[in-house]
Amino acid sequence: MAGLIGAVIVLPQGIAFATLAGLPPQYGLYAAMVPAIVAALFGSSWHLVSGPTNVISIFLFASLAPLQEPDTGEYIQLALTLTFLVGLMQLAMGMARMGALVNFISHTVVISFTAGAACLIFTSQIRHFFGVEIPTGSTFAGTLSAFASALSDINPYVTAVGVATLLTGVLFRRFAPRFPYMIVAMIAGAVVAALLNLAFGEAATRIAMVGTLPASLPALSAPDLSPGTIRSTLPIALAVTILALTEAVSIARAIAVKSGQRLDSNQEFIGQGLSNIAGSFFSAYASSGSFNRSGVNYEAGARTPLAAAVSALMLVPILLLVAPLIAHLPLAVMAAILFLVAWGLIDTRYIGRVLRTSRQEAAVMAVTFFAALFASLEFAIYAGALLSLMLYLTRTSRPLVVDVKPDPAPDSYHFTADSGLPDCPQLKMLRVNGSLFFGAVDHVQHSLEQVDELEPRQKHVLIMASGINFVDLGGAEMLAREALRRRGLGGGLYFYRMKDTVRELLARGGYLGDIGEENLFPVKSHPVTEIYRKLDSNVCRTCRVRIFRECHVALPSGEPVKLA
Repeated sequence: MAGLIGAVIVLPQGIAFATLAGLPPQYGLYAAMVPAIVAALFGSSWHLVSGPTNVISIFLFASLAPLQEPDTGEYIQLALTLTFLVGLMQLAMGMARMGALVNFISHTVVISFTAGAACLIFTSQIRHFFGVEIPTGSTFAGTLSAFASALSDINPYVTAVGVATLLTGVLFRRFAPRFPYMIVAMIAGAVVAALLNLAFGEAATRIAMVGTLPASLPALSAPDLSPGTIRSTLPIALAVTILALTEAVSIARAIAVKSGQRLDSNQEFIGQGLSNIAGSFFSAYASSGSFNRSGVNYEAGARTPLAAAVSALMLVPILLLVAPLIAHLPLAVMAAILFLVAWGLIDTRYIGRVLRTSRQEAAVMAVTFFAALFASLEFAIYAGALLSLMLYLTRTSRPLVVDVKPDPAPDSYHFTADSGLPDCPQLKMLRVNGSLFFGAVDHVQHSLEQVDELEPRQKHVLIMASGINFVDLGGAEMLAREALRRRGLGGGLYFYRMKDTVRELLARGGYLGDIGEENLFPVKSHPVTEIYRKLDSNVCRTCRVRIFRECHVALPSGEPVKLA
Protein backbone atom coordinates (compact mmCIF):
# COMPACT_ATOMS: atom_id res chain seq x y z
CA MET A 1 0.00 0.00 0.00
CA ALA A 2 2.84 2.39 0.80
CA GLY A 3 4.36 1.63 -2.60
CA LEU A 4 1.07 2.25 -4.41
CA ILE A 5 0.52 5.58 -2.66
CA GLY A 6 4.09 6.61 -3.48
CA ALA A 7 3.62 5.75 -7.18
CA VAL A 8 0.43 7.80 -7.40
CA ILE A 9 2.10 10.80 -5.74
CA VAL A 10 5.23 10.75 -7.90
CA LEU A 11 3.24 10.72 -11.16
CA PRO A 12 2.31 14.43 -11.18
CA GLN A 13 5.50 15.41 -9.38
CA GLY A 14 7.76 13.62 -11.84
CA ILE A 15 6.09 15.27 -14.83
CA ALA A 16 6.20 18.69 -13.16
CA PHE A 17 9.82 18.40 -12.05
CA ALA A 18 11.03 17.24 -15.46
CA THR A 19 9.28 20.25 -17.03
CA LEU A 20 11.00 22.41 -14.44
CA ALA A 21 14.38 20.88 -15.34
CA GLY A 22 13.88 21.68 -19.03
CA LEU A 23 13.52 18.00 -19.94
CA PRO A 24 10.68 16.03 -21.62
CA PRO A 25 8.03 15.03 -19.02
CA GLN A 26 8.80 11.32 -19.14
CA TYR A 27 12.32 11.90 -17.80
CA GLY A 28 10.87 12.86 -14.43
CA LEU A 29 9.12 9.50 -14.24
CA TYR A 30 12.22 7.66 -15.40
CA ALA A 31 14.15 9.33 -12.55
CA ALA A 32 11.62 7.80 -10.14
CA MET A 33 12.16 4.25 -11.39
CA VAL A 34 15.67 2.76 -11.55
CA PRO A 35 17.35 5.36 -9.25
CA ALA A 36 14.66 4.86 -6.60
CA ILE A 37 15.16 1.08 -6.59
CA VAL A 38 18.97 1.27 -6.43
CA ALA A 39 18.93 3.92 -3.67
CA ALA A 40 16.49 1.81 -1.64
CA LEU A 41 18.63 -1.33 -1.96
CA PHE A 42 22.02 0.22 -1.25
CA GLY A 43 21.15 3.17 1.03
CA SER A 44 20.90 3.21 4.80
CA SER A 45 17.46 4.70 5.44
CA TRP A 46 14.39 2.49 5.80
CA HIS A 47 12.01 5.15 4.53
CA LEU A 48 13.89 7.53 2.19
CA VAL A 49 12.38 7.62 -1.30
CA SER A 50 14.71 8.89 -4.02
CA GLY A 51 13.78 10.37 -7.37
CA PRO A 52 13.28 13.77 -9.02
CA THR A 53 13.14 16.76 -6.68
CA ASN A 54 12.12 20.35 -7.21
CA VAL A 55 15.39 21.94 -6.03
CA ILE A 56 17.62 19.68 -8.13
CA SER A 57 15.35 20.23 -11.14
CA ILE A 58 15.49 24.03 -10.99
CA PHE A 59 19.23 23.79 -10.35
CA LEU A 60 19.72 21.73 -13.51
CA PHE A 61 17.66 24.12 -15.59
CA ALA A 62 19.43 27.24 -14.26
CA SER A 63 22.88 25.67 -14.75
CA LEU A 64 22.46 23.83 -18.06
CA ALA A 65 20.16 26.22 -19.94
CA PRO A 66 23.04 28.64 -20.70
CA LEU A 67 25.01 25.73 -22.22
CA GLN A 68 22.33 24.13 -24.45
CA GLU A 69 18.75 24.76 -25.50
CA PRO A 70 16.40 22.96 -23.05
CA ASP A 71 14.30 20.02 -24.25
CA THR A 72 16.79 19.15 -27.01
CA GLY A 73 18.95 16.08 -27.52
CA GLU A 74 22.11 17.98 -26.64
CA TYR A 75 20.55 19.28 -23.43
CA ILE A 76 19.40 15.76 -22.44
CA GLN A 77 22.92 14.45 -23.10
CA LEU A 78 24.38 17.12 -20.80
CA ALA A 79 21.86 16.19 -18.08
CA LEU A 80 22.78 12.49 -18.34
CA THR A 81 26.51 13.28 -18.17
CA LEU A 82 25.90 15.52 -15.18
CA THR A 83 23.94 12.72 -13.48
CA PHE A 84 26.78 10.23 -14.03
CA LEU A 85 29.39 12.64 -12.61
CA VAL A 86 27.18 13.41 -9.61
CA GLY A 87 26.79 9.69 -8.89
CA LEU A 88 30.53 9.13 -9.25
CA MET A 89 31.33 11.92 -6.77
CA GLN A 90 28.70 10.72 -4.30
CA LEU A 91 30.00 7.15 -4.46
CA ALA A 92 33.60 8.30 -3.98
CA MET A 93 32.64 10.45 -0.98
CA GLY A 94 30.72 7.57 0.57
CA MET A 95 33.57 5.12 0.12
CA ALA A 96 35.98 7.69 1.57
CA ARG A 97 33.64 7.95 4.60
CA MET A 98 33.05 11.67 4.13
CA GLY A 99 29.44 11.54 5.32
CA ALA A 100 30.06 14.16 8.00
CA LEU A 101 30.78 16.81 5.35
CA VAL A 102 27.09 17.59 4.90
CA ASN A 103 27.09 18.91 8.47
CA PHE A 104 29.09 21.92 7.28
CA ILE A 105 26.16 23.20 5.23
CA SER A 106 23.95 24.83 7.81
CA HIS A 107 20.19 24.53 7.91
CA THR A 108 19.95 28.28 7.29
CA VAL A 109 21.88 27.92 4.01
CA VAL A 110 19.59 25.09 2.86
CA ILE A 111 16.42 26.99 3.78
CA SER A 112 17.50 30.25 2.12
CA PHE A 113 18.85 28.44 -0.94
CA THR A 114 15.54 26.59 -1.25
CA ALA A 115 13.60 29.86 -0.94
CA GLY A 116 15.74 31.33 -3.72
CA ALA A 117 15.12 28.26 -5.87
CA ALA A 118 11.38 28.65 -5.21
CA CYS A 119 11.48 32.21 -6.56
CA LEU A 120 13.30 30.93 -9.65
CA ILE A 121 10.57 28.32 -10.09
CA PHE A 122 7.97 31.10 -10.03
CA THR A 123 9.79 33.13 -12.67
CA SER A 124 10.57 30.12 -14.88
CA GLN A 125 6.85 29.27 -15.13
CA ILE A 126 5.45 32.79 -15.62
CA ARG A 127 5.43 32.40 -19.41
CA HIS A 128 3.40 29.18 -19.24
CA PHE A 129 1.00 30.47 -16.58
CA PHE A 130 0.17 33.71 -18.41
CA GLY A 131 0.81 32.61 -21.99
CA VAL A 132 3.41 35.27 -22.77
CA GLU A 133 6.64 35.05 -24.72
CA ILE A 134 9.74 35.22 -22.50
CA PRO A 135 13.14 34.06 -23.79
CA THR A 136 14.18 30.69 -22.36
CA GLY A 137 17.11 30.83 -19.98
CA SER A 138 16.57 34.45 -18.96
CA THR A 139 17.90 35.58 -15.60
CA PHE A 140 15.63 36.29 -12.63
CA ALA A 141 15.76 40.05 -13.23
CA GLY A 142 15.55 39.56 -17.00
CA THR A 143 12.44 37.40 -16.70
CA LEU A 144 10.67 39.94 -14.48
CA SER A 145 11.63 42.75 -16.86
CA ALA A 146 10.40 40.78 -19.90
CA PHE A 147 7.14 39.93 -18.13
CA ALA A 148 6.56 43.58 -17.21
CA SER A 149 6.99 44.49 -20.87
CA ALA A 150 4.59 41.72 -21.97
CA LEU A 151 1.71 42.50 -19.59
CA SER A 152 -0.47 43.62 -22.51
CA ASP A 153 0.08 40.25 -24.22
CA ILE A 154 -1.26 38.09 -21.38
CA ASN A 155 -3.50 35.33 -22.72
CA PRO A 156 -6.72 35.40 -20.60
CA TYR A 157 -7.66 31.81 -21.55
CA VAL A 158 -4.28 30.39 -20.53
CA THR A 159 -4.34 32.45 -17.33
CA ALA A 160 -7.85 31.20 -16.53
CA VAL A 161 -6.64 27.60 -16.82
CA GLY A 162 -3.70 28.34 -14.55
CA VAL A 163 -5.82 30.15 -11.96
CA ALA A 164 -8.42 27.34 -11.92
CA THR A 165 -5.66 24.77 -11.35
CA LEU A 166 -4.05 26.88 -8.65
CA LEU A 167 -7.28 27.50 -6.74
CA THR A 168 -8.29 23.85 -6.91
CA GLY A 169 -4.92 22.77 -5.58
CA VAL A 170 -4.97 25.34 -2.76
CA LEU A 171 -8.50 24.45 -1.69
CA PHE A 172 -7.96 20.69 -1.72
CA ARG A 173 -4.63 21.03 0.07
CA ARG A 174 -6.28 23.20 2.73
CA PHE A 175 -9.61 21.44 3.26
CA ALA A 176 -8.99 17.88 2.02
CA PRO A 177 -5.29 17.18 2.68
CA ARG A 178 -5.75 13.41 2.37
CA PHE A 179 -6.72 13.77 -1.29
CA PRO A 180 -3.86 13.81 -3.87
CA TYR A 181 -4.35 17.53 -4.47
CA MET A 182 -1.92 17.69 -7.40
CA ILE A 183 -3.84 15.09 -9.39
CA VAL A 184 -7.19 16.74 -8.58
CA ALA A 185 -5.78 20.14 -9.60
CA MET A 186 -4.43 18.70 -12.85
CA ILE A 187 -7.79 17.19 -13.73
CA ALA A 188 -9.60 20.44 -12.90
CA GLY A 189 -7.21 22.48 -15.05
CA ALA A 190 -7.47 20.06 -17.95
CA VAL A 191 -11.31 20.16 -17.77
CA VAL A 192 -11.33 23.98 -17.76
CA ALA A 193 -8.98 24.02 -20.76
CA ALA A 194 -11.18 21.55 -22.64
CA LEU A 195 -14.30 23.64 -21.93
CA LEU A 196 -12.57 26.85 -23.08
CA ASN A 197 -11.39 25.18 -26.29
CA LEU A 198 -14.88 23.84 -26.88
CA ALA A 199 -16.50 27.24 -26.30
CA PHE A 200 -14.04 29.53 -28.11
CA GLY A 201 -11.99 27.23 -30.33
CA GLU A 202 -8.34 26.24 -30.04
CA ALA A 203 -7.28 28.94 -32.51
CA ALA A 204 -8.66 31.64 -30.20
CA THR A 205 -7.56 30.23 -26.84
CA ARG A 206 -4.04 29.18 -27.97
CA ILE A 207 -3.70 26.91 -24.92
CA ALA A 208 -0.43 24.99 -25.35
CA MET A 209 -0.33 21.33 -24.29
CA VAL A 210 2.43 19.21 -22.77
CA GLY A 211 2.37 16.84 -25.72
CA THR A 212 2.55 13.08 -26.14
CA LEU A 213 4.22 11.11 -23.36
CA PRO A 214 5.86 7.86 -24.52
CA ALA A 215 4.12 4.86 -22.96
CA SER A 216 7.33 2.87 -22.56
CA LEU A 217 9.97 1.80 -20.10
CA PRO A 218 13.11 3.93 -19.67
CA ALA A 219 15.32 3.61 -22.72
CA LEU A 220 18.97 2.68 -22.33
CA SER A 221 21.22 5.73 -22.46
CA ALA A 222 24.87 6.63 -22.02
CA PRO A 223 26.54 9.76 -20.66
CA ASP A 224 28.87 11.75 -22.90
CA LEU A 225 32.31 11.39 -21.35
CA SER A 226 34.19 13.53 -23.85
CA PRO A 227 36.69 15.98 -22.27
CA GLY A 228 34.74 19.04 -23.40
CA THR A 229 31.45 17.87 -21.90
CA ILE A 230 33.08 16.81 -18.64
CA ARG A 231 34.89 20.15 -18.40
CA SER A 232 31.66 22.12 -18.81
CA THR A 233 29.57 20.00 -16.43
CA LEU A 234 32.10 19.18 -13.69
CA PRO A 235 31.68 22.42 -11.64
CA ILE A 236 27.90 22.07 -11.84
CA ALA A 237 28.13 18.39 -10.87
CA LEU A 238 30.10 19.26 -7.72
CA ALA A 239 27.43 21.72 -6.61
CA VAL A 240 24.62 19.23 -7.38
CA THR A 241 26.51 16.54 -5.45
CA ILE A 242 26.70 18.71 -2.33
CA LEU A 243 23.09 19.84 -2.67
CA ALA A 244 21.69 16.35 -3.37
CA LEU A 245 23.58 14.72 -0.50
CA THR A 246 22.57 17.48 1.92
CA GLU A 247 18.95 17.08 0.86
CA ALA A 248 18.95 13.27 1.04
CA VAL A 249 20.77 12.96 4.38
CA SER A 250 18.74 15.76 5.99
CA ILE A 251 15.47 14.10 4.98
CA ALA A 252 16.67 10.66 6.04
CA ARG A 253 17.74 12.02 9.44
CA ALA A 254 14.44 13.82 9.97
CA ILE A 255 12.48 10.61 9.38
CA ALA A 256 14.98 8.49 11.33
CA VAL A 257 14.22 10.63 14.39
CA LYS A 258 10.57 9.57 14.13
CA SER A 259 11.25 5.92 13.33
CA GLY A 260 14.07 5.46 15.84
CA GLN A 261 16.47 4.25 13.16
CA ARG A 262 20.23 4.76 13.45
CA LEU A 263 21.34 6.26 10.15
CA ASP A 264 24.69 5.68 8.40
CA SER A 265 25.48 8.82 6.37
CA ASN A 266 28.36 7.15 4.52
CA GLN A 267 26.13 4.28 3.37
CA GLU A 268 23.52 6.82 2.29
CA PHE A 269 26.19 8.54 0.17
CA ILE A 270 26.97 5.19 -1.46
CA GLY A 271 23.30 4.46 -2.13
CA GLN A 272 22.71 7.89 -3.68
CA GLY A 273 25.87 7.59 -5.77
CA LEU A 274 24.98 4.17 -7.16
CA SER A 275 21.42 5.32 -7.89
CA ASN A 276 22.60 8.27 -9.99
CA ILE A 277 25.25 6.22 -11.81
CA ALA A 278 22.61 3.61 -12.69
CA GLY A 279 20.07 6.31 -13.56
CA SER A 280 22.40 7.90 -16.13
CA PHE A 281 22.21 4.64 -18.12
CA PHE A 282 18.40 4.45 -17.89
CA SER A 283 17.35 7.92 -19.10
CA ALA A 284 17.13 9.43 -15.61
CA TYR A 285 18.45 12.80 -14.55
CA ALA A 286 20.01 13.60 -11.17
CA SER A 287 17.89 12.37 -8.28
CA SER A 288 17.92 12.80 -4.52
CA GLY A 289 15.71 12.10 -1.52
CA SER A 290 12.21 13.57 -1.66
CA PHE A 291 10.77 14.93 1.58
CA ASN A 292 7.15 14.71 0.40
CA ARG A 293 7.35 11.14 -0.87
CA SER A 294 9.56 9.96 2.01
CA GLY A 295 7.20 11.46 4.58
CA VAL A 296 4.17 9.88 2.91
CA ASN A 297 6.03 6.57 2.65
CA TYR A 298 6.61 6.58 6.42
CA GLU A 299 3.06 7.68 7.26
CA ALA A 300 1.63 5.01 4.93
CA GLY A 301 3.18 2.31 7.09
CA ALA A 302 6.39 1.44 5.24
CA ARG A 303 8.79 -0.56 7.40
CA THR A 304 11.64 -1.43 5.02
CA PRO A 305 13.25 0.02 1.86
CA LEU A 306 11.20 -2.49 -0.13
CA ALA A 307 8.31 0.01 -0.10
CA ALA A 308 10.35 2.51 -2.16
CA ALA A 309 11.33 -0.23 -4.61
CA VAL A 310 7.70 -1.35 -4.94
CA SER A 311 6.65 2.25 -5.59
CA ALA A 312 9.09 2.47 -8.52
CA LEU A 313 7.85 -0.84 -9.96
CA MET A 314 4.18 0.13 -9.65
CA LEU A 315 4.89 3.35 -11.51
CA VAL A 316 5.48 1.32 -14.69
CA PRO A 317 1.88 0.10 -15.25
CA ILE A 318 0.52 3.49 -14.11
CA LEU A 319 2.72 5.21 -16.69
CA LEU A 320 1.54 2.87 -19.44
CA LEU A 321 -2.11 3.61 -18.59
CA VAL A 322 -1.82 7.36 -18.07
CA ALA A 323 0.69 8.29 -20.81
CA PRO A 324 -1.94 8.85 -23.56
CA LEU A 325 -3.85 11.28 -21.32
CA ILE A 326 -0.82 13.50 -20.61
CA ALA A 327 -0.93 14.81 -24.19
CA HIS A 328 -4.09 16.75 -23.27
CA LEU A 329 -2.52 18.41 -20.22
CA PRO A 330 -2.03 22.18 -20.69
CA LEU A 331 1.34 23.75 -19.88
CA ALA A 332 -0.54 26.31 -17.76
CA VAL A 333 -1.68 23.43 -15.52
CA MET A 334 1.93 22.31 -15.03
CA ALA A 335 2.93 25.91 -14.28
CA ALA A 336 0.22 26.19 -11.62
CA ILE A 337 1.30 22.87 -10.06
CA LEU A 338 4.87 24.15 -9.92
CA PHE A 339 3.65 27.38 -8.30
CA LEU A 340 2.15 25.22 -5.55
CA VAL A 341 5.39 23.27 -5.23
CA ALA A 342 7.43 26.48 -5.07
CA TRP A 343 5.26 28.01 -2.37
CA GLY A 344 5.65 24.86 -0.28
CA LEU A 345 9.43 25.25 -0.50
CA ILE A 346 9.49 28.57 1.37
CA ASP A 347 9.74 27.94 5.10
CA THR A 348 8.34 31.27 6.31
CA ARG A 349 8.29 30.16 9.95
CA TYR A 350 12.01 29.35 10.05
CA ILE A 351 12.91 32.48 8.08
CA GLY A 352 10.96 34.64 10.55
CA ARG A 353 12.64 32.94 13.49
CA VAL A 354 16.10 33.61 12.03
CA LEU A 355 15.30 37.27 11.41
CA ARG A 356 14.13 37.66 15.01
CA THR A 357 16.95 35.84 16.76
CA SER A 358 20.30 36.12 14.94
CA ARG A 359 21.78 38.89 12.84
CA GLN A 360 24.64 36.66 11.70
CA GLU A 361 22.31 33.87 10.55
CA ALA A 362 20.11 36.52 8.88
CA ALA A 363 23.18 37.74 6.97
CA VAL A 364 23.95 34.19 5.82
CA MET A 365 20.34 33.77 4.76
CA ALA A 366 20.28 37.05 2.82
CA VAL A 367 23.57 36.35 1.01
CA THR A 368 22.48 32.84 0.02
CA PHE A 369 19.01 33.97 -1.07
CA PHE A 370 20.13 36.90 -3.23
CA ALA A 371 23.05 34.92 -4.66
CA ALA A 372 20.54 32.29 -5.80
CA LEU A 373 18.44 34.96 -7.50
CA PHE A 374 21.06 37.19 -9.06
CA ALA A 375 24.21 35.05 -9.40
CA SER A 376 23.82 31.29 -9.78
CA LEU A 377 22.51 28.46 -7.66
CA GLU A 378 25.87 26.73 -7.32
CA PHE A 379 27.48 30.03 -6.27
CA ALA A 380 24.69 30.49 -3.70
CA ILE A 381 25.54 27.17 -2.04
CA TYR A 382 29.26 27.93 -1.96
CA ALA A 383 28.72 31.51 -0.77
CA GLY A 384 26.30 30.48 1.98
CA ALA A 385 28.46 27.61 3.22
CA LEU A 386 31.63 29.73 3.11
CA LEU A 387 30.00 32.63 4.96
CA SER A 388 28.62 30.21 7.59
CA LEU A 389 32.11 28.79 8.15
CA MET A 390 33.63 32.28 8.30
CA LEU A 391 31.13 33.37 10.94
CA TYR A 392 31.73 30.17 12.87
CA LEU A 393 35.49 30.72 12.77
CA THR A 394 34.98 34.32 13.84
CA ARG A 395 32.98 33.19 16.87
CA THR A 396 35.40 30.42 17.82
CA SER A 397 38.42 32.67 17.30
CA ARG A 398 37.26 34.77 20.25
CA PRO A 399 36.85 32.29 23.11
CA LEU A 400 35.29 33.77 26.21
CA VAL A 401 37.88 34.83 28.81
CA VAL A 402 36.15 35.45 32.14
CA ASP A 403 37.41 36.76 35.49
CA VAL A 404 36.80 34.22 38.27
CA LYS A 405 37.44 33.96 42.01
CA PRO A 406 37.46 31.00 44.40
CA ASP A 407 34.03 29.93 45.57
CA PRO A 408 33.73 31.34 49.13
CA ALA A 409 31.95 28.19 50.36
CA PRO A 410 34.04 26.12 52.82
CA ASP A 411 36.01 23.23 51.28
CA SER A 412 34.88 24.19 47.74
CA TYR A 413 37.10 23.31 44.78
CA HIS A 414 35.24 25.57 42.36
CA PHE A 415 35.91 29.00 40.92
CA THR A 416 33.04 31.31 40.01
CA ALA A 417 32.48 34.59 38.19
CA ASP A 418 29.64 35.51 40.58
CA SER A 419 31.48 35.69 43.91
CA GLY A 420 31.51 39.51 44.05
CA LEU A 421 35.08 39.42 45.40
CA PRO A 422 37.72 41.94 44.24
CA ASP A 423 40.91 40.98 42.41
CA CYS A 424 44.02 39.79 44.19
CA PRO A 425 46.76 42.38 43.49
CA GLN A 426 49.25 39.65 42.50
CA LEU A 427 47.24 36.70 41.15
CA LYS A 428 44.80 36.95 38.23
CA MET A 429 42.34 34.08 37.83
CA LEU A 430 40.72 33.53 34.43
CA ARG A 431 38.45 30.93 32.84
CA VAL A 432 38.93 30.28 29.12
CA ASN A 433 35.84 28.84 27.43
CA GLY A 434 36.82 27.67 23.98
CA SER A 435 39.50 25.84 22.04
CA LEU A 436 42.97 27.34 21.55
CA PHE A 437 43.57 26.88 17.84
CA PHE A 438 45.58 29.10 15.49
CA GLY A 439 42.65 31.44 14.90
CA ALA A 440 42.07 32.04 18.63
CA VAL A 441 45.71 32.53 19.65
CA ASP A 442 45.79 36.29 19.06
CA HIS A 443 42.62 36.93 21.09
CA VAL A 444 43.75 34.89 24.10
CA GLN A 445 47.26 36.34 23.94
CA HIS A 446 45.80 39.85 23.94
CA SER A 447 43.60 39.00 26.94
CA LEU A 448 46.65 37.77 28.90
CA GLU A 449 48.68 40.86 27.98
CA GLN A 450 45.82 43.08 29.14
CA VAL A 451 46.36 41.68 32.65
CA ASP A 452 49.79 43.39 32.72
CA GLU A 453 48.38 46.65 31.35
CA LEU A 454 45.57 46.91 33.92
CA GLU A 455 47.57 45.73 36.97
CA PRO A 456 51.36 45.35 36.49
CA ARG A 457 51.68 43.62 39.88
CA GLN A 458 49.56 40.66 38.68
CA LYS A 459 52.52 38.65 37.44
CA HIS A 460 50.88 35.33 38.31
CA VAL A 461 47.95 34.04 36.19
CA LEU A 462 45.85 30.97 37.00
CA ILE A 463 43.74 29.64 34.11
CA MET A 464 40.69 27.45 34.73
CA ALA A 465 41.31 25.09 31.79
CA SER A 466 38.27 22.81 31.99
CA GLY A 467 36.62 24.76 29.15
CA ILE A 468 39.58 24.25 26.79
CA ASN A 469 38.63 21.17 24.75
CA PHE A 470 41.33 21.38 22.11
CA VAL A 471 44.76 22.98 21.65
CA ASP A 472 46.64 22.91 18.35
CA LEU A 473 50.36 23.63 17.85
CA GLY A 474 49.73 27.36 17.53
CA GLY A 475 47.89 27.40 20.86
CA ALA A 476 50.57 25.27 22.53
CA GLU A 477 53.31 27.62 21.29
CA MET A 478 51.42 30.60 22.68
CA LEU A 479 50.96 29.00 26.12
CA ALA A 480 54.64 28.07 26.31
CA ARG A 481 55.72 31.60 25.33
CA GLU A 482 53.36 33.12 27.90
CA ALA A 483 54.67 30.82 30.63
CA LEU A 484 58.28 31.84 29.86
CA ARG A 485 57.32 35.53 29.67
CA ARG A 486 55.60 35.48 33.05
CA ARG A 487 58.47 33.60 34.60
CA GLY A 488 60.78 36.33 33.30
CA LEU A 489 58.57 38.91 35.01
CA GLY A 490 58.93 37.06 38.28
CA GLY A 491 55.54 35.37 38.14
CA GLY A 492 54.10 32.25 36.53
CA LEU A 493 51.34 30.72 34.41
CA TYR A 494 49.27 27.97 36.05
CA PHE A 495 46.43 25.69 34.93
CA TYR A 496 43.65 24.07 36.91
CA ARG A 497 41.67 21.05 35.63
CA MET A 498 43.39 20.80 32.25
CA LYS A 499 41.89 18.04 30.10
CA ASP A 500 44.00 14.93 29.48
CA THR A 501 43.95 15.36 25.68
CA VAL A 502 45.35 18.89 25.99
CA ARG A 503 47.97 17.78 28.50
CA GLU A 504 49.06 14.91 26.23
CA LEU A 505 49.54 17.24 23.26
CA LEU A 506 51.64 19.64 25.36
CA ALA A 507 53.72 16.70 26.58
CA ARG A 508 54.24 15.23 23.08
CA GLY A 509 55.36 18.59 21.72
CA GLY A 510 57.76 19.26 24.58
CA TYR A 511 55.81 22.34 25.70
CA LEU A 512 55.37 21.07 29.27
CA GLY A 513 59.06 21.72 29.84
CA ASP A 514 58.45 25.46 29.35
CA ILE A 515 55.15 25.53 31.23
CA GLY A 516 56.30 23.33 34.10
CA GLU A 517 54.65 20.07 35.11
CA GLU A 518 54.32 21.42 38.67
CA ASN A 519 52.14 24.27 37.38
CA LEU A 520 49.33 21.95 36.27
CA PHE A 521 46.83 21.34 39.06
CA PRO A 522 44.40 18.41 38.79
CA VAL A 523 40.72 18.40 39.70
CA LYS A 524 39.87 18.67 43.43
CA SER A 525 43.23 20.19 44.29
CA HIS A 526 43.82 23.66 45.77
CA PRO A 527 46.02 25.57 43.30
CA VAL A 528 45.78 28.83 45.28
CA THR A 529 47.44 27.17 48.27
CA GLU A 530 50.51 26.34 46.15
CA ILE A 531 50.60 29.61 44.20
CA TYR A 532 50.19 31.71 47.37
CA ARG A 533 53.65 30.62 48.56
CA LYS A 534 55.16 32.24 45.43
CA LEU A 535 53.55 35.67 45.93
CA ASP A 536 55.50 38.73 47.16
CA SER A 537 55.17 38.99 50.97
CA ASN A 538 55.81 42.74 50.86
CA VAL A 539 52.69 43.26 48.76
CA CYS A 540 50.66 40.87 50.91
CA ARG A 541 51.80 42.67 54.08
CA THR A 542 49.93 45.88 53.14
CA CYS A 543 47.07 44.24 51.18
CA ARG A 544 43.53 44.92 52.31
CA VAL A 545 41.80 42.59 49.83
CA ARG A 546 42.69 39.20 51.38
CA ILE A 547 40.22 37.12 49.33
CA PHE A 548 41.99 33.78 49.95
CA ARG A 549 41.75 31.75 53.15
CA GLU A 550 45.54 31.59 53.15
CA CYS A 551 45.71 35.39 53.46
CA HIS A 552 44.29 35.20 56.99
CA VAL A 553 46.72 32.51 58.21
CA ALA A 554 50.23 33.63 57.25
CA LEU A 555 52.16 35.66 54.70
CA PRO A 556 53.74 33.79 51.75
CA SER A 557 57.07 33.93 53.60
CA GLY A 558 55.53 32.10 56.58
CA GLU A 559 55.32 35.15 58.86
CA PRO A 560 52.11 35.49 60.86
CA VAL A 561 49.57 37.98 59.49
CA LYS A 562 49.45 41.33 61.30
CA LEU A 563 46.46 43.41 60.32
CA ALA A 564 46.94 47.19 60.66
